[in-house]
Amino acid sequence: MRRQEIDYLFSHMLQSHEGVSDLNFTVGKPPQVEAYGELLPVTTQPPIKKLTPYQTETLALSLINANRRLTEHLLTMGSCDLSYFLGTKARFRVNIFSQSGNYSIVMRKLESKVPTIQELDLPKVFFDIAMERNGIVFFTGATGTGKTTSLAAILEEVNEKKPVHVITLEDPIEYQHTHKRATFNQRELGADFDTFAHGLRAALRQAPKVILVGEMRDRESVEIGLTAAETGHLVLTTLHTVDAGQTIARLLGMFTTEEERQIRIRLADTLRWVVCQRLLPKRGGGRVAAFEILRTNLRVKDAVLHGESEGKTFYEIMQAGRAFGMTTFDESIVGLYEAGLVTEETALAYASRKAMVGRGIDAVKSARGEATTDIEKLELDRSYNKSR
Repeated sequence: MRRQEIDYLFSHMLQSHEGVSDLNFTVGKPPQVEAYGELLPVTTQPPIKKLTPYQTETLALSLINANRRLTEHLLTMGSCDLSYFLGTKARFRVNIFSQSGNYSIVMRKLESKVPTIQELDLPKVFFDIAMERNGIVFFTGATGTGKTTSLAAILEEVNEKKPVHVITLEDPIEYQHTHKRATFNQRELGADFDTFAHGLRAALRQAPKVILVGEMRDRESVEIGLTAAETGHLVLTTLHTVDAGQTIARLLGMFTTEEERQIRIRLADTLRWVVCQRLLPKRGGGRVAAFEILRTNLRVKDAVLHGESEGKTFYEIMQAGRAFGMTTFDESIVGLYEAGLVTEETALAYASRKAMVGRGIDAVKSARGEATTDIEKLELDRSYNKSR
């Protein structure tokens, strides 16, 4: 396909619905967009009712544009990542992958303007994260929950406030930061370095104060990340875990039993924050973020060193640490319900512990004077157990 035809198709898909975040091309389905978390078909001219294997392969090869490295990755590893510019309208993070002998394409729309903490209405503790001097910060959650956007907002705060050297290692570069008080060097996987571990090792020799690692995918990158945090760098990175407790378990699980004690000590010394994110359907349309935030303190260090135990779980530590900016997903979700941003059904569906959220919702209803049960007209059975 010619570049003009591709650009016309992508522009049409972006304008087809409000809130488009992804473009999806899959054999047997029409071109689709994801808008506010839902996949929706797109009507084209001429109409495409079902994409054929030839059409998706032609589009995939056009996007790869004869790039030898990407072609090799697709053939040997089954998928490849690249970025695509739609003129000045949009940028995309593109993943092309094979499935059942055919090619599928998913394109994530990247925002051109770097967001701020205030604009995103993120928790106030994000300002504290941006002011950290050293250590390691993990942002976790499933794909598409906004981890990269939150990290971009923190780096923008660093950019506004601190005259430091920032190196980012990304796959691909999503937000392009302009130089303000900070100096940015943004490196892309494949184009500027071959693996995150190698890029992170090289970053230690490039005199940064802040290092963003797009994702810690293996044991080697975690180990180098801990070393960077121990030597006075602030390391920001992501993991695909669902909550704070699972994040610690995943990190420890990357190492052998013999190494576990040493890693626990290093992690207890360097861990600063674990921020987990989920996107919930918003009442009236759109999506809203819920957060679980763990901040290091003596109790957290003890739990990392010796493991969770009765009364010393990360969940209980976060419950007790609200004054220090900590929160559980369940508390965050109840807060969203109280603010009228999500429905009761949504709150319960996305809860970590439904009983906790249920009690929180009942407390909110009671404070508003609303009924907390649909059982009515209860009265004592005064005749119970009376002799006749």
